[in-house]
Amino acid sequence: MKPSCCSLTEVQRRIDEVMRFLSVTLAVANAHTVEFFTHDVWKRFVAVSPQEVLSAVSSGSDQQRESQHKELDHSRTSFGFCVNSNRLVDIHELLEAAKAQSLPGLGVCVSRDELLQHLRGNELDSVEIVTELEPDEFMNSKKSHEVQCMSKVVACLARHCGVKQVVDVGSGKGYLSSFLSLQYGLQVFGIDSSSTNTHGAQERNRKLKKFSRAYHKHTKAAWTQVEAPSSRQKEVVEINPELNQDRDPLAESGCQQEERVSVNALHVNPAAELNLEAGELFLSGLSADVIQPSSSRVPPSQLSAEERERRKRENLEKKTRTKGEGVSGVFSPLTSYITAQTELHELITELEEAVVVGLHTCGDLAASTLRMFAAKPELSAVCGVGCCYHLLSEEFNLDGLEKPLQSVCGFPLSQYLRDQSWFCGRNARMSACLALERVSLGQGIQMESLFYRAVLHVILRDHYSSYKSEKRVGNVYSKAKSFVDYVRRALRRLELDDSKLCDRDIQSYHDTYEARMDEMHAFNLLKVTLAPCIEGLILLDRLCYLKEQENVSFSALVQLFDPLLSPRCYAVVGLKSHAMKLKS
Repeated sequence: MKPSCCSLTEVQRRIDEVMRFLSVTLAVANAHTVEFFTHDVWKRFVAVSPQEVLSAVSSGSDQQRESQHKELDHSRTSFGFCVNSNRLVDIHELLEAAKAQSLPGLGVCVSRDELLQHLRGNELDSVEIVTELEPDEFMNSKKSHEVQCMSKVVACLARHCGVKQVVDVGSGKGYLSSFLSLQYGLQVFGIDSSSTNTHGAQERNRKLKKFSRAYHKHTKAAWTQVEAPSSRQKEVVEINPELNQDRDPLAESGCQQEERVSVNALHVNPAAELNLEAGELFLSGLSADVIQPSSSRVPPSQLSAEERERRKRENLEKKTRTKGEGVSGVFSPLTSYITAQTELHELITELEEAVVVGLHTCGDLAASTLRMFAAKPELSAVCGVGCCYHLLSEEFNLDGLEKPLQSVCGFPLSQYLRDQSWFCGRNARMSACLALERVSLGQGIQMESLFYRAVLHVILRDHYSSYKSEKRVGNVYSKAKSFVDYVRRALRRLELDDSKLCDRDIQSYHDTYEARMDEMHAFNLLKVTLAPCIEGLILLDRLCYLKEQENVSFSALVQLFDPLLSPRCYAVVGLKSHAMKLKS
C-alpha cells in the first residue's frame, strides 16, 4: 500500500486554493518594513486596531469572533479583507483562512514515519547501521536532530533503490555526509561551491577516519568495563551554527552562515573516558574550521580561468589520494558550482546510480537539485530540504527591482505555475522564511531593530535627498548603544553627513514614533501568519514539478523535522520509474 500522497490534479487544485488566498493577502507580505512609517503601511492595509490583531493572533478568542460576526457583512469580505477598500476588517477570518491554506491545513504532506514504513514495505528490519554514532557529541541539538532524521530517510531511499552512493549537494561542512558514511556505510560525494567548506571538510575527513579506526578498536573493550559513572569532566567544543533560515529575515538579509564556538563542560561516560584520545581526535577534526565563514556561491562564468583550473586540479588530486588509500574515507568533498546542467560524471568519475540529497540548500540550489534529479538517469531518488527563499530568483519579476541573473530561475519550477506567470516578490519570500511556531512562543522577531530601521527611513526622507539609495545599512543595530548612536552609525555607513542633526533632534524622532510600535508589531505578526502559506506555495510548486515528470514514479512532501527545532522542516522526496517500486 502506498503512502497517502496527492496526484498531480490534486496538487494543482491545492495550488489554486493557495493562489486564490495569496492574490488577496500577498500585498501585506510584500509591504517593506523599512517603509512602515514613510508609507503609512498600517492605515493602508488594516482597518482594525493593533490591539485587536495582537489579541487575536495570541489567543484567537471565539467570543471576540462571535461578536465581530454580528457586525460584519461577510459577503463584502474576502479572507477578512474588505472587497472595496482592500483593508483588513476581520482578523479572525484571515487567521482561519491562513491556517487552512498552510501545508498542514491542505493535507498534502506525508509524515516521515509513514514514508519510512512504505519504503521498507513488509520487511521488519531497518537499514543496516555500520557504526552507532551519537551526533549530540559533535553537533548542537538542531543540527543533530536534522542529520539523524534526514540520514535515516536517505539510507532507506538508498536501500529501496538498491544503490550505495549518495551525492550531497551544497554539503557545507559535511555533517550529513559524514553521518551517512560513518553510520550507514554509504559512499557519499559532497559537492559545495565554497572552497573554504570543502577544504575544511577534507581535513575533517582525514581526522574522522582516524577516529573511526580508534572507535572500532576501543569501543568494545570500553563498554565491557562495569564501573560507576565517572565524575571527571572534559572540555569539548560545542558547535552552534546559526543558519540564516533561523534568523528573522525581516531584520537581516543575505545568506549568512556564521558559526559560533563556545566551550562547555560535559560529563563523559565510561566508554568515552577509556577512549579520550579518539574523542579528542574526533572533536578536533570537527572544530578545525568551524570559525571560518562560508563564502557565497560564485557561478563558473564569474570565475577566472586560473580559478576554474585550480578547482579542477584540486578535485582530481582528492580523487587520486582517495584511490591511493584504498578506501573511500568518510566522504569525498568536491568544490563546484552546481546547476541542473552540471555533468556529474565529469565531477565524479566513479559515480554509479545514486541518491541526490540536499540539507537546507540555499535559494535556487533547491530547484536546481530537483531539475538535476529529473534530468540525470544516474540519479534514482531525491530528498531535498530548501531554505533562504528570499534568495530565489523569480522568472516573472513584475516589480522590476530584481532582475534574474540567469535564464533558468528557481521559481516557479512547475509548468503549471509558469503557465500562470505567478510572481511572489522578494519581501513575500523573505516573509516565507519566518517561523510561525517559534514566533507563537515569543521568539523570532527583533522588534526594536525593525523599529530603529523604519524610523531611520523617516529621518532619511526628511533630511536627506538620497533616502532611496540602494546602499544598505547593514548590521548596525548590534553595535549601537542607543537610537542616537544607531542613526549616526547608519548615516556614516550610507556616507551621509550626520552633523546636520543634533542628538536631541534624532531622539525626538524615536519618541514620536515609539507610540506606534504596536502597529509595527501587529503588522509583522500578520506577515508571520502568512509565512506558511507562501512557503507552502513554493513547496507545492516543487512537488508539482516532480509530478509533471514522466520518469518520476513517486513524489511527496514530507515533514522531516520538528518545526520548533528546524523551521524549514519539509523535504521534497522523489523516486524514478526505473528505481525499485514501492512495496505493497
